[in-house]
This record gives sequence, structure tokens and C-alpha cells, in this order.
Amino acid sequence: MERAKTMLLIFLVAFSLIQSYFLAYSMPGLGATVRTEQDYINAEPLGEETTVENVVFPDELIIHFGGDKHTVLYPGMTFYNMILKDRIQGREFKGFQRSPIDVMDWEQVRKKDAGVELRFQNGVPVDLLRKLLKVQGDIMFLNETIDRIWIFKTSNTEEVRTFFFSADGDIVYESVQADLTVRDVQDYVGFGEYQTNYQYADGDLYIPVKPLQAVEIVYPYTVYSADVVQRNLFFDPGTTKALKDRSGAQIYTDGKRGLQVEQSGNWMIYTDPAASKSADNILSDNVYAAVEFVNQHGGWDGTHRFVNPVLDADSKLGRTAMFQQYLEQYPVLETAGFQYGWIRLILQQGVVTEYNRSLITLGNQAESRESRYLPGGDDLRNALEHYAKLSEVASLFPALQAVPKEGSKLDFVPVWGVKLADGTQEVLMEAYPTGYVPLEATTGAEGTAGAAK
Repeated sequence: MERAKTMLLIFLVAFSLIQSYFLAYSMPGLGATVRTEQDYINAEPLGEETTVENVVFPDELIIHFGGDKHTVLYPGMTFYNMILKDRIQGREFKGFQRSPIDVMDWEQVRKKDAGVELRFQNGVPVDLLRKLLKVQGDIMFLNETIDRIWIFKTSNTEEVRTFFFSADGDIVYESVQADLTVRDVQDYVGFGEYQTNYQYADGDLYIPVKPLQAVEIVYPYTVYSADVVQRNLFFDPGTTKALKDRSGAQIYTDGKRGLQVEQSGNWMIYTDPAASKSADNILSDNVYAAVEFVNQHGGWDGTHRFVNPVLDADSKLGRTAMFQQYLEQYPVLETAGFQYGWIRLILQQGVVTEYNRSLITLGNQAESRESRYLPGGDDLRNALEHYAKLSEVASLFPALQAVPKEGSKLDFVPVWGVKLADGTQEVLMEAYPTGYVPLEATTGAEGTAGAAK
């Protein structure tokens, strides 16, 4: 009897060990069958992920040569990258002194002193700027929003000075311990030596003296289906209901959150009205949360730049995070009646309450490319002078306008865009017709708007 009990005990122990082995190594039929909330979030990855470091960068660099001569570099141009990434990002900026805006005669600095301006559309909170540059300052400076950094060498003393401009337009902060030398400024100016010359115009605008070469690009595209998107947004798509409104838009809801798919299925609006409605917001915190939310729910179709919006009450409260799409480093502008080129989120203390974006994803390769020239000189100046909203224009820039074509294609047409004082962007004028080469056209790859890599 004792021997039988011993054998039975050995058998039970062995059987228990075998069961433990099967459970540990998830043998078929023994694994968990309940999907978790995280399973639904990552069920079908869509676009690529990115980081805050990749969405914060200046929309243009303006090089001042002295003698009232200037040029403008745009994101993606080789010399833009060499100045920003190789010469400025590695430097340290500290020892900030606060002064009123009229501490310098900026008109004279622009005309006489060699240097470079980094411009950020509508301003960037210093907390985000620190992801781009090595900046140290006191609490007052760290709470600022900066829309311009101006580094220049004074013409009389050979001194290098660096100013950070507050977006409110009243205050500047000088970095008296900036890690910059006269040689650095000379390098900046040297990089711009062979670029197209620009003339300064009223309204703080810069106009190229000659046409700029650009490229019209046609891309095929696909569209994420509404089913894929709602599975990516809702934790349990099995509980969602679908219906159509009078405009034909498809609406999905789980009783709490809503997803509206419109514009023939290629634009979405996601809402979560149950999120917190308390008043306090920190824009930089919301931008971090927005980037992570997009990473998990749709991803990024190419390069995007954070743009601090000034369009509505949500923006002023620090609740809106907007990201403008770039195609081969050109900012993309939408066409009337066709929304494309932006990702816009409204957040409350890091919680997304609204999420707007295109469901279009471009193909891996362009179908066609054609050289076109953007007007410069008198033609561009005349277009500005006859623009109905001239008094509202805050900046002028080359861009690509997304025009839908039959056969699931997008035609990206080179245009001159303008940013208005309220933050909106519009097309000023289109490039010259395909095949037309102006007599005074710029030559040389780096002297063109089409030099983006």
C-alpha cells in the first residue's frame, strides 16, 4: 500500500509539472482568449511613428549678408540642414537677459549686420524649443513662446549677439553666454552666398529677385477604410454602431466616442466629448500627448511640422495641436473643398477630445515629376500688391497645393502660399505653366525652391 501511494504521488507531481510546462509556453488551446484594450489599439498599425524632436523645426532660415542683401532657406535644402543641424543645434544658449523689443534698431540690424534668423510660425513654447536646441534659462524665459531667433555679428565691434523674440511682440531675450563665434556667423553667410537673392518688402516679407525652380509631382494613393480606422480608434469595435447622416457621412459610435468619415471617405473627425473639461492646459504637454496619440491611432504619412495655431478659442487656451504635412520638404496646402495636409487635435490636459485628419496615404513612389518655375521679382510683387488681403499677410513661402485627380491620384502643384495674421494659409499664385522657362530663371540646384532633398 505504501509503495502504491508513493507511485501515485510521483505520478501527480509529474503530471503537475507537465501542466505547468504547457501553461508557461502557451501551448495551443491553453492561451488567453480575451483581447485586452491594448490589443485593439495596436491591432492594425497604420502610418509611421515619430517623436516631438521631428516635428519642431523652423519654417524658414533668413540669411542676412549686410548691405541690405538677403536670401531664404527652406526646410530640406542642404544648406538649411547644414546651418541648423551641423552648426546651431550643437551650440548652447544660456545667460538670458530680458529687454523690451526696441533694445535694438532691428531695421538697421537687418540692413547692415551679417547673420541668420530662424523663424517659427506663430511661435513655439520654449519647452518644445528645447527639443531642438540646447537652451537654459530662468522660469520666466522657460514659460515664453518664441517665434524668432536672430544671430548676427555687429558690423562695428565684431561681436556676435543672439536674441530670442517673444511671440507677443514686446520682449526679446538675449543669450549673453551663447556658444557662438564670429566664424560661425561667417559660415552661415557663406552657405547662402550662391543662393537666390531676396529683397525685403513691407510687412516683413522677403521676395526672390528671380523665379525659383520647383517640381510638380503626381502621387498615387490609397485610403484607409472606415472599418480599419474605427478598429484602430475604438477599444471594442464589436460594440460600435454605424449610421449615415443626411450629408452622406458615415458615423460610428460606441455610445461615448464618435467617428465621422466624410469627403467621400478620405477625411475623418473623431470626438470624445466625455473627456475632462477643466480649464488649465499647458500647450507643450498637449503637443507631447498629441504626438503619442497620432503614433497609436493612424501614424504619420511623411514629415509634419508643429504649427502653433491662432485660429480659435481652443488654440488660445493651449488646447489645439496642429501639424502641417510636408512633401519632399514642401509644406502642403489644401484645395477648396478638399481637406488634406493637416493633422489637428484638440486636447484637455493631455486627453484628446477631437482628432481631425486625412485618411489618404501616398504611394511609395511618385508617378510623375515635371519642372515648373515659381514667379519671382516683379511678377510676384505685383501678385502681392493685388492680393485682396495684403494687409493681413504675415509670411510668404513656396508650397505644394494638393489637387485630387481621377484614378486615386493627387497632383501636387507648386504655388506661392501666404500665411495671414489669423494663422490661416492661402494660395497666392501658381507656378508658371509646365514647359515655360523664364529668361531670368535661377540656375543651380541649391538656388531653387526645388532643392529640397
